[in-house]
Amino acid sequence: MLEALRDVGYESPSPIQEQAIPALLTGSDMIGQAQTGSGKTAAFGLPLMEYVDPDDRDVQALVLTPTRELCIQVTQALRSYGARKGIDVVAVFGGAPIRSQQAQLRAGGQIVVGTVGRVKDLISRHSLMLHATRFVVLDEADEMLDLGFLEDVEKILALTPGSRQTALFSATMPPEIRKLSEKYLYNPVHVKVRAATLTVDTVEQFSLEVPQREKNDMLGRVLESEKPDQAIVFVRTKIRADQLYRTLRDRGMNVKALHGDMSQGSRDGVMLSFKSGRLPILVATDVAARGLDISSVTHVVNFDVPTSPDVYVHRIGRTGRVGRSGRAITFYDSKQKREIEAIERHTRTPMAPWTEGARVGTLKVEVKPKRHETKPHDVAPVAPTNGDTPAVVAAAPINDGARTRLVVAGGLAQGIEPKDLIHAIKTAAGIDGEAVRNIRVLEQFTFLDVPSASAEHVVEQVTGTEVDGHKLRLEAIRA
Repeated sequence: MLEALRDVGYESPSPIQEQAIPALLTGSDMIGQAQTGSGKTAAFGLPLMEYVDPDDRDVQALVLTPTRELCIQVTQALRSYGARKGIDVVAVFGGAPIRSQQAQLRAGGQIVVGTVGRVKDLISRHSLMLHATRFVVLDEADEMLDLGFLEDVEKILALTPGSRQTALFSATMPPEIRKLSEKYLYNPVHVKVRAATLTVDTVEQFSLEVPQREKNDMLGRVLESEKPDQAIVFVRTKIRADQLYRTLRDRGMNVKALHGDMSQGSRDGVMLSFKSGRLPILVATDVAARGLDISSVTHVVNFDVPTSPDVYVHRIGRTGRVGRSGRAITFYDSKQKREIEAIERHTRTPMAPWTEGARVGTLKVEVKPKRHETKPHDVAPVAPTNGDTPAVVAAAPINDGARTRLVVAGGLAQGIEPKDLIHAIKTAAGIDGEAVRNIRVLEQFTFLDVPSASAEHVVEQVTGTEVDGHKLRLEAIRA
């Protein structure tokens, strides 16, 4: 395991890892409160790897996630932790053929990472057996609650051995999650990393008093004045998200909504557009934005006052990432002054009054094309890496045949940048750099698209090449 940690470049634990790993190694159940980007996957993943037996082909650990994207992210991280030990990690999620996932389960898999619906489906088909499952992790349990998955989570938990060790991770702890933990966790250790200490130092915080009837107009003025690179506008309800999206769209802004009533495919499309940098403004409910871990978000606007100071801290944690500064602006009316004061006490940081024109930015809000205009090429900007300027993948025709998504073991933590990957693929596989698209560099791994006809060749030729001393490993995400 120490060799695996060196492989992924870990040198010292994050706060959540420092507290959670010893507790889980003793066999205790655990409740972990930490925001996205705090290192919680390693917090539960490393203890799992320590105890899973690679010679036992039964499913020994189950990690439940609310979304496909999180499922893929967790799977890749766990595979990197367990690579030297020979532990097989299988991902199961909706939107992909169930037969291929059934075949992977028949072939083995000591750890299964899955979305709630697909796990339940595979259990009902007798393809996923949990009789030997000693460890269960519920990742981002509050999002499972908001997406309506909690009843199915309970049905799955009821099929696992009573002697299992259970870890529950959740950014917030609503009453329903507390009840779930009381019912299914035994004397759990409670680990909490205060999000305020992780975010407020890098986020400038402002408040803006505005009557309810004037909020829509004021939001337009704020966005035009601030000129964000990328902004998330938080609202309390799904209906408000749709209404505000239409208002901003009608003003000519490039904007999308993200909320739980959208289909999974629609949500994935919006999130990928935002993460790739093509979408500058996102109107979102709290639960929908839970999985967004993007270093390029420059602004958070709380159109509706958060329901609690913890939710506020979680929201503003979407900006000020990777050493960059961010700006958070919170709207409130005269009846909500006490809520603003409670937030200020919680964060120990006063909000400055926001004034129009106080900040002159260099990046303008993008205006989307008129409805009947078409763009001949799809230029896909990628999320900024450790530099100040986002790299841009060269334009390529939209309809250029089937494409395959690849995942690369290595990301921001290894100093990898999009241009490094394009150069490596071009040099080792002889693929034109323009054919590599939709690059997303995350903390420990990277996603990119290549033509399907070249995917296998790229994986074979580029795996093993080095970038800045880091040896690349590529793998295709099979549909």
